[in-house]
Amino acid sequence: MKKIDNEKIKELLSRGTEEIISFDDLKKKLESGKKLRIKLGIDPTSPNIHLGRSIPLLKLRDFQELGHQAVFIIGDFTGTIGDTSDKESERPMLEQETIKKNLKNYIAQAGKIVDMKKAEIYYNSKWLGKLGYGEIGFQADQFSLNEFISRENISKRLDGGKRIVLRELLYPLMQAYDSVKVKADVELGGTDQKFNVLAGRTLQKAYKQEPQNIITNPLIEGLDGRKMSSSWGNTVNLFDSPDEMFGKLMSLKDEFIIRYFTLLTRVDMKEIRKYEVEMNNGANPKDYKMKLAYEIVRFYHSEKDAQKAKDNFETQFQKGAVPENVQEFKIKAGEGILVVLHQIGFASSNSEARRKIQEGAVKLDDEKVTDINYILDKGERIVRLGRKIGKLKIK
Repeated sequence: MKKIDNEKIKELLSRGTEEIISFDDLKKKLESGKKLRIKLGIDPTSPNIHLGRSIPLLKLRDFQELGHQAVFIIGDFTGTIGDTSDKESERPMLEQETIKKNLKNYIAQAGKIVDMKKAEIYYNSKWLGKLGYGEIGFQADQFSLNEFISRENISKRLDGGKRIVLRELLYPLMQAYDSVKVKADVELGGTDQKFNVLAGRTLQKAYKQEPQNIITNPLIEGLDGRKMSSSWGNTVNLFDSPDEMFGKLMSLKDEFIIRYFTLLTRVDMKEIRKYEVEMNNGANPKDYKMKLAYEIVRFYHSEKDAQKAKDNFETQFQKGAVPENVQEFKIKAGEGILVVLHQIGFASSNSEARRKIQEGAVKLDDEKVTDINYILDKGERIVRLGRKIGKLKIK
C-alpha cells in the first residue's frame, strides 16, 4: 500500500459520490492501509463508453492511485440479459454477436481512465454461463419477490399494467454473483444501480463473505439536459475525436458547467469553486465552457490535441469560418427547414429539429433561425447546428 493520504481519502469519499453504504466502515478500512478490491462492472450494450460512465471509472482510478486493486468486469453475459434498473419498459435481450461486437474496444476505452495493466479484468460469462438451476435457486432464495417489485421503476410499470418478465428478476442476482466471484470489498455504480449493488451484499453474506461497501455516483445530464444515454444520442464518447469532443462540449447547457467539472474531471475543487463564484458574479459562462472542453479533450487525448481542437473551434464557430472540406448537400427549393435538418442527418427527427430551432441552435449563414416554418429558396447556404456544419446547394 502507498502512504496513507487522509486528504485524498476525504476527496475520494466526497467527490462524485451520491451515497456510501457503511461509510464509517469504509473510511476505517481506507485509513487502516488495507488493500481493498474495488469492483466496477459495465455491460457492453453499446459500442461506446460515454462520459456518464466515466464517473465510476474515475472513482476506480482514484482508488487505484491510492494503492487499491481495481477489478473491472465486462458484462458479456449480463449484457445479453439486460438490466432494467433505469428503464420504464421491458429491455429486450441482445444477441451474443451484438455484445461481442460492442465490447471489442471496451478495455481500450476504459484504459483512457484506469491503468488496465494493473487492473484485474474479467468477462462474467466465465462463471454466469456455467450456473445451473440448483445454484440459481440458492441465490434466488436470498430475496423475496416483494423486494423486487417494490423498486420504483418496477412498481410504476406494474401500476401501469406493463409487462414484467421473470428474466428481469434474475439480473440483480447475476450482478450480485459477480461480487461473490471476485470477492469485492467495494462496488461502484450509479444511483440507478442501488438495488443491484445491495443485492451483492446479500449474496456475499449467503456465501460466507464479508459484504461489500458501496459507493453510488450521481447520473450526469447529457447534451440535451436529459440523462446521458447512448439510446438518446446525447453523449460525449471517450473515443470521440478531439474536434468532435470539443464541439459537443461547447454545446452543453451553461447550467451544467460546474457539474461537469466536478464529476467528469479531476480539476482541483478549489479551482472549480472559484469558477462558480466568478460566473455567479457575471463572468461569461462560455469562457469556462472552453476551459471544460479543453480539460476533457486534454485528458482523453493530449495537450496538443486540446489546443488544436480549441483553435479549430474558435476558427470555425466563433469567427464564422467555414472548413475547406465541409460536406455538401443537394436540396430542393421550397423545402422546410425541419425537413432539411432531418434529411441531411443534423436532426434525428422533425421534432428534434423543431426543438433545436427553439433552443437557438440552428443557423443559416451565421444568422440564427427562429421560424420553424422557414422555407429554403434557391442558392447556397451554410447551415450550422451545434458542432455540425454543412453547405446546402438548393436548386
